[in-house]
Amino acid sequence: MYEKDGEKYFVVDSHMHYWDASPENWVPGAEQYAKGWIECFHAYMGLAPENTHWPIEKFMNYGEETMMKDLFEDGYVDVGIFQSTYLKEWYTTGFNTTERNAQLVEKYPGKFIVNGRWDPREGDAGIKQLEEDAKRYNLKGVKLYTAEWREGSRGWTLKDPEAFRFLEKSQELGIKNIHVHKGPTIWPLDKDAFDVSDVDQAATQFQDLNFIVEHVGLPRIEDFCFMATQEPNVYAGLSVVLGGLMHARPKFFAKVMGELLFWVGEDKMTFGSDYGIWEPKWQVEGLVAWDYPDDTYSDYPRVNVATKKKILGLNAAKLYDIEVPLECRLPVPEDEPASQDDAQLVDAGEARR
Repeated sequence: MYEKDGEKYFVVDSHMHYWDASPENWVPGAEQYAKGWIECFHAYMGLAPENTHWPIEKFMNYGEETMMKDLFEDGYVDVGIFQSTYLKEWYTTGFNTTERNAQLVEKYPGKFIVNGRWDPREGDAGIKQLEEDAKRYNLKGVKLYTAEWREGSRGWTLKDPEAFRFLEKSQELGIKNIHVHKGPTIWPLDKDAFDVSDVDQAATQFQDLNFIVEHVGLPRIEDFCFMATQEPNVYAGLSVVLGGLMHARPKFFAKVMGELLFWVGEDKMTFGSDYGIWEPKWQVEGLVAWDYPDDTYSDYPRVNVATKKKILGLNAAKLYDIEVPLECRLPVPEDEPASQDDAQLVDAGEARR
């Protein structure tokens, strides 16, 4: 929880990782890709304030103790959502797997939620694995990595009939939150495999699912905004927007935030630190303190405390049925009845008690 000027902000870090990219985990014969991938990730850390930069050795495998301190002791995070990314073509036990993440979910009750993953190229075996993971980990979400390499294939698209089969299975299993990586590429993946155009068709076809577009399609921000404004179940995941732009490109950051607020709206934007690329502390502090730099941005929606509370945690809490402390919720005007979402939030909390 973060507090400033008497306001308390409930923080849900909806995009974070617990990876092992150490040399011991590199697949023999694929070392150049495993090494190049993590070095490219590490280069993105250079966009953060200098005092938060890590040496590459720490970045490859920062470990549990460091992560718990950065998130919960220093970073104001109340709940973290692990987004699983396997990359087993390059990393022997996987880069950031559901199994590894779930160990910490079990060890630290209430601190984490783990999301699974699927890849339509895995066919029936993938469907079976998804069913097992959903039951074992009580999955409420999955992370999809459409540019991941697999047996000579360099990516896939949500338009594929087999992808629709997996979306149908997700819906059947009660997995409602579909996080799709659509943003800057990491070497050696192909940029075009992260194009946002395939989200449109899937979101229209599966209106009971929520499609959280991680990294908002950067650098294709206009494409994403025009697509997301017509699809009520498409959300903007702000990882990379905050960590990559807020410090290093403040004017561009203001433009991107303005476009998202105008087209997508503050009710469909979620905070994600993208840890361990960037630590959450400076991002949370920076967002709460942020406003447009000058009147050049006067045609964009204004931001206020309610805007920032929604982005930092309340929106993700609704998606994942996370109970929000009373002191962090938005006040309900006396002449306005409580919304159904608020009622469900309270009911969910009462049920857990």
